Order: sequence, then structure tokens, then C-alpha cells
Amino acid sequence: GNSQDVANGLAIANVLAALTVTATQNLDFGNVFQGVAKIQDETSDALSGIFTITGEPNAGLSVYLRLPDYMALASGADRLTVAFSNSDATFSVLDAAAPSTPSAPGAGALLNQDPRNLVGTNVGVGGTSQIFLGGRVTPAVNQSAGAYTGDIICTVAYTGT
Repeated sequence: GNSQDVANGLAIANVLAALTVTATQNLDFGNVFQGVAKIQDETSDALSGIFTITGEPNAGLSVYLRLPDYMALASGADRLTVAFSNSDATFSVLDAAAPSTPSAPGAGALLNQDPRNLVGTNVGVGGTSQIFLGGRVTPAVNQSAGAYTGDIICTVAYTGT
């Protein structure tokens, strides 16, 4: 006679830790003189921009920094040109147990990176990575006095690797 059998299997998945990014420190050019360009290096502990990423240890990341072309006065009355070179970023994967700093990003840090095209990005073994960012402002000779700001937007996503 004909026989029949049935087997039940399971579909299983392990959802990984949520991915978060935090703007830990603003990129700060400090006091700037009219007509005098100023570079803020990404290696400054006090003044470089810092983004901190947490997520699943060792997971591959896609990281996109949307960088401003200028900063503006709150009133919108004047703009200050800001630029980012192809070596203004460092990507560090040290974990929270051994935190990295812009001046000491640690072994394995990816130095002198293009902030528009970060490569080799993944979450550190301790679940944390950091981006250190520098840049350059070029004030006009008749630049209006005041406090200028511009948004730097960091978007991160898992790549699935």
C-alpha cells in the first residue's frame, strides 16, 4: 500500500541588537577671524566632531555622513563656507572597555578617510564604533560676526554581513 509521512520543521531567527548612532561631540571651529581660513583636525579630543555607533559586535555597517557646504547665522543673514577634505575622518572600532579618542584612536582605526566614503566600517567587538571628523571653514573678509551652525547628519544601517 501507499504510505504517507509528515515532518514539522521550524523557522528560526535571531534578531540582532538595535543599531544606534549618537552625535557625541560637535565639530567646533572655535573663534574664526574674517578672511582667515581655519582647519579643525579630526584628531582634536576637545574640538573634532564625534559620532558614536552602537550595535551588534562585528556587524558590517553602511555609514553615510551628509556634510554641509556652509554654516549659517541663526537669522540666516550670512553664510560661512565649510569644506571637508578626502582625509578629514577617522573610523575607530575600539569598544567601551577601551574607549578611543580622536588623538588616540587605537589599533585598527582607519585614519585619513574621506568622510563622504567611509570604508571598512563595522561595529567594534565591544559593540561600539566611533567616527572622528574634522573640516575647514573659509570666512569672507567681510564675514558677519556671530555664531554659525550647520547640520552634519550621520545615517547608519546594517549591511547584513
